[in-house]
Amino acid sequence: MGQKLWEKNVQVNEEIDRFTVGRDREMDIYLAKYDVLGSMAHITMLESIGLLTKEELHDLIAELRHIYTIAEEGKFVIEDGVEDVHSQVELMLTRKLGDIGKKIHSGRSRNDQVLLDLKLFTREQLQKVVGAVGDLFHVLIAQSNKNKDVLMPGYTHLQIAMPSSFGLWFGAYAESLVDDMYFLQAAYRMCNRNPLGSAAGYGSSFPLDREMTTRLLGFDSMNYNVVYAQMGRGKMERNIAFSLASIAGTISKMAFDACLFSCQNFGFVKLPDECTTGSSIMPHKKNPDVFELTRAKCNKIQSLPQQVMMIMNNLPSGYFRDMQIIKEIFLPAFEELLDCLQISSYIMGRIKINEHILDDDKYLYMFSVEEVNRLASEGMPFRDAYKKVGLDIEAGKFTHAKEVHHTHAGSIGNLCNDKIEALMNEALKSFNFEIVKQAENNLLCR
Repeated sequence: MGQKLWEKNVQVNEEIDRFTVGRDREMDIYLAKYDVLGSMAHITMLESIGLLTKEELHDLIAELRHIYTIAEEGKFVIEDGVEDVHSQVELMLTRKLGDIGKKIHSGRSRNDQVLLDLKLFTREQLQKVVGAVGDLFHVLIAQSNKNKDVLMPGYTHLQIAMPSSFGLWFGAYAESLVDDMYFLQAAYRMCNRNPLGSAAGYGSSFPLDREMTTRLLGFDSMNYNVVYAQMGRGKMERNIAFSLASIAGTISKMAFDACLFSCQNFGFVKLPDECTTGSSIMPHKKNPDVFELTRAKCNKIQSLPQQVMMIMNNLPSGYFRDMQIIKEIFLPAFEELLDCLQISSYIMGRIKINEHILDDDKYLYMFSVEEVNRLASEGMPFRDAYKKVGLDIEAGKFTHAKEVHHTHAGSIGNLCNDKIEALMNEALKSFNFEIVKQAENNLLCR
């Protein structure tokens, strides 16, 4: 068992060490390159306030860039006996540069270090999620426009209700993603604030330049109050999780629709053959396993905010080790959601639409409201028209041309997809990803 950063003369019991470290070393691999990036900003600031020489900063930055490359290539390893990513980075620096490597922790605690790592990690993952949501949105809008004239039944209570269209169906999920993007905007703004300099939650006696590290890392602002910076641990993860859950809710519902509509009893859509799986005993089967798994994964993601809340909800202010467990459920969630978004984009872009659903007369009665409205438009009181059509249905005399003439905003004949696209484009432009990228490039390349 290796020496801990905080150990003095007494070494901790091995079983206690195993229990307290838990899966933290495994989870910290997610954070490795962000830990390095944060350290680069921190030591640049330390040099500016006289706690490092220019030569020391030069040597440390060069070695940190090397470690960053190792992490980027997926080769970063936390060695046996090393407690966490922070300890591993410091160990690597000290091996290469000697005692200079021990200076990078001045004015910093592992508490604000992990806060920063989590924010940098989350910020980049949110950028990926925004991109994947945008990709799926454009697939859905394209399909909506392409299939705007293909009618399908709409349901209430899973009973045939009124005419809908594939234009409406695809477009509904596209607009749902717009609202999800608004949630992502709020989550990103909350994430993109700098906690570095809060140390263990009560600041530092060193004259830290927190504005400088905020600027160097491309944050919108800092978490100003050092106690609140620590209180944000868990709160950020919970609120980010709510934004991920919102997207997951949209995808889960869409996946359920796709499964339902592709079964033979509906036959509204056909999933691409290469996206279905077979049965070990039934040679005819083409199962929508991908969307079933997507539904399950997205439902699991929708439970994430509650899981985070239950871990951190009854904690007072200050740092507690409970928060370590949040990493285990939070960090892998992005990859799982991104997987679901990407596979959904692929399938929804290739799904085959049945253009002849209404040839089957079992869908005839969904035009009953169309007939009631036609009679009312010609002057018959609505209640009388409703009764007449109801009696015609009961008598088996109801007929209809199976056509609709909807013109109001958002209806079958006026999807407003251009308006929905404008909302999404406006939301996408509101993220300051370019500022963040430039700041990170400046740290890595100057």
